[in-house]
Amino acid sequence: MIDRLRPLMAQWTTLAPLLAAVLLILTWGRDLPGGVVAVVTLVLAGAVLAAVHHAEVVAHRVGEPFGSLVLAVAVTIIEVALIVTLMADGGDKSATLARDTVFAAVMITCNGVVGLSLLSASLRHGTAIFNPEGTGAALATVATLATLSLVLPTFTTSKPGPEFSSVQLTFAAVSSLILYGLFVATQTVRHRDYFLPITRQGEVITAEEHARAPSARTALISLGLLGVALIGVVGLAKGVSPTIESGVDAAGLPHAVVGVIIALLVLLPETIAALRSARRDRVQTSLNLALGSAMASIGLTIPAVALASLWLSGPLVLGLGNTHLVLLALTVVVSGLTIVPGRATPLQGGVHLVLFAAYLELAINP
Repeated sequence: MIDRLRPLMAQWTTLAPLLAAVLLILTWGRDLPGGVVAVVTLVLAGAVLAAVHHAEVVAHRVGEPFGSLVLAVAVTIIEVALIVTLMADGGDKSATLARDTVFAAVMITCNGVVGLSLLSASLRHGTAIFNPEGTGAALATVATLATLSLVLPTFTTSKPGPEFSSVQLTFAAVSSLILYGLFVATQTVRHRDYFLPITRQGEVITAEEHARAPSARTALISLGLLGVALIGVVGLAKGVSPTIESGVDAAGLPHAVVGVIIALLVLLPETIAALRSARRDRVQTSLNLALGSAMASIGLTIPAVALASLWLSGPLVLGLGNTHLVLLALTVVVSGLTIVPGRATPLQGGVHLVLFAAYLELAINP
């Protein structure tokens, strides 16, 4: 039965990204009626599931932690392109777009994805087991990047408001690239074993034994389809954003809610992949995806918007407000306490999910 389903699986995971790309071309830059929005949403969901499938194929071929890195970087690069494109459209709302998107990504990954992964793994297997050395290094990098890029602008005095001066923005951009590059080198070369899944006895799992790795040709095809699927996800999310924005405005909600919804859509492939890994008792892979996505979001977005600000008009507001500063500080402290033991119970997962719920609540009712 499983063998019969495999050709069907291969067909729809190939067709969904291609259909999303075609629909993106047909709908780009147009006002979409309600019926078309419904179709776009269905294709968007299919592209998300296809992206997860192809990411897992690539991950199985190259192994961890390279597989997690591929998905995190691919999603983030396309997300950065979307941010710069929206900023180029101009308008007062674009001033805080980069800040709101990056902070939403940090809260979704560090609390939403981490919380769901820990809760799922601990409920299914008793406790969630992971490597505190690699995860702690990832958290330290995320905390440093977030502080340099999102916290310091609130307190600097070279420019009025929560903005960096040109020199400060350049320093933040270069520092972000250096830190992200150092982390990738640590994760993939010098201390790769820190980021590999471990058994309940603490032994590193260097390879999965239950399935044969796909061929190089299959992995390359999946890598290409992964890119097409992610472009479709982000592009179609942008296409339905006016409808989402109209609904948010009609409901009397703050405009920042639109950014949260779009971020949730864009990060959905990583969320599903992280949950699947957690259910297989590969929590380290889930944490690699979550923290790696947060890190890539900051480390690639800030340099990109710094470069884009050279020709884009209008201010670039990066500093967080008081409420978000408190949430970020609490997230870093709680994450540190979660990671230090190297194992987690449903309590830790629940704490992170409550923090994520608080972020969503304050986004709706600031």
